[in-house]
Amino acid sequence: MTTRRRSGALRGLTAGALLLLGGVTPVPPLAAQGEQPRAASENEQSPGDRITLDDAIERALLRSPSFAQAEASFANAQADDRVSLGDLFPTLNVSAGSSIASTQRFDANTDRTVSGSANSYNAGLSSNVSIFEGGRRFSERTRTRTGLEAAAANLEDQRFRVRLETKQLFFAALEQDELVDVARSRLEQALQSLDLVRRRAQLGVATTSDSLRARLEWVNSRQALLQAETTTKAARFALGRQVGVPGPVVPVPPETLDPTDLGLSRDEAIVEAETASPSVRASFSAAQSSGAAVRSAKAAWLPNLRLSGSYNWNNSDFALTDGLTSWNVRFSVAYPLFNGFSRESNIARALESQRVAQTQAQDAQLAARQQADAAFDILRTSEEAILIAQEAQIVAEEDLRVVRERYRLGVATILDLVASQVALDQAGTDVVTARYNYLLARAQLEAILGREL
Repeated sequence: MTTRRRSGALRGLTAGALLLLGGVTPVPPLAAQGEQPRAASENEQSPGDRITLDDAIERALLRSPSFAQAEASFANAQADDRVSLGDLFPTLNVSAGSSIASTQRFDANTDRTVSGSANSYNAGLSSNVSIFEGGRRFSERTRTRTGLEAAAANLEDQRFRVRLETKQLFFAALEQDELVDVARSRLEQALQSLDLVRRRAQLGVATTSDSLRARLEWVNSRQALLQAETTTKAARFALGRQVGVPGPVVPVPPETLDPTDLGLSRDEAIVEAETASPSVRASFSAAQSSGAAVRSAKAAWLPNLRLSGSYNWNNSDFALTDGLTSWNVRFSVAYPLFNGFSRESNIARALESQRVAQTQAQDAQLAARQQADAAFDILRTSEEAILIAQEAQIVAEEDLRVVRERYRLGVATILDLVASQVALDQAGTDVVTARYNYLLARAQLEAILGREL
């Protein structure tokens, strides 16, 4: 039942149900109690921007601090990878310069001091290449390349984490919308029962207890509706914060929220989580990077061989002719005999980092397996729960219809009627909860696998 139809029914029933219950139990109308009637439409109570799920995810990715940090880490990893690649090639430097200096000398022929100037112009080209560094450059190349892979996997993992957070808030807001409808339905049923008790009281067949219990259920229904509307507003504000809106945001329901085929079995989901999950890939790439860092640290025990060369030109005139040229080639070997135990310390730290990274990679794999299995269980359980809850709702609706008719005939008691109303409200709540439990479990599995299902 839609909100508009329920609101119309509420307005139609309120006038009759809030009259005196046949002189048995006075029920003053709301205005007489100093209360103000609430608006029937939740959109009127909590206005806000309307947003679809795809738009919410896109906007959340644009403003998420954690995703921005992951993007920055990926950009830094790309820069480190370029530096390690450039380290494999020779360095090349070009230099040029000029100088003008004054000179004074004594001329014996004239017995005078003669002033002049000495000009110099020079240019040079030099290059430097490391021939051997114990494999350090190649280890660094492996480290930065696997680090880039880890950053890319972490970026993808963070993307799906933001998607999951957004879906959780989006579906929470949608769920609260439906729970408000359930609360309105409960209030509508309470008003119908209140009206039924009033008519029986006018016939002299209803007791004071009947009137009081019907009124109590009506009051409880109103309180439940108020709580549902308050929770809905809070859920819309939380969604607004997620997408960068300073206020409530109204989610637009997708075309369908019904369960669909996943396209993979439990075993396939677990295997994919263990091997292709972004968090697992990021952890194993980080472990490989730490292994390369260990090899790079151990390279300090080996000598360094370097080759350098330069070509220089010098002239006292500002011209390219008649200048002096020179060149040199230099080969050097260096081996630090003792550097204050820094090599040992670097290797020890690198080994500990490798041990931690390997432990984290193994734990990430186990965690992905456990999370995928749990999400799959919730998915299957929620599918069954939806069918069970829908059947229970149908049964509860029919039970309330029968009990209301029995009460009208004087066969059932007011306790039977109230119990049936509460059962119908719970059945409606169970249907809504089961549907959104399924959607959240599916979103959780998507975040674990790193792809949409």
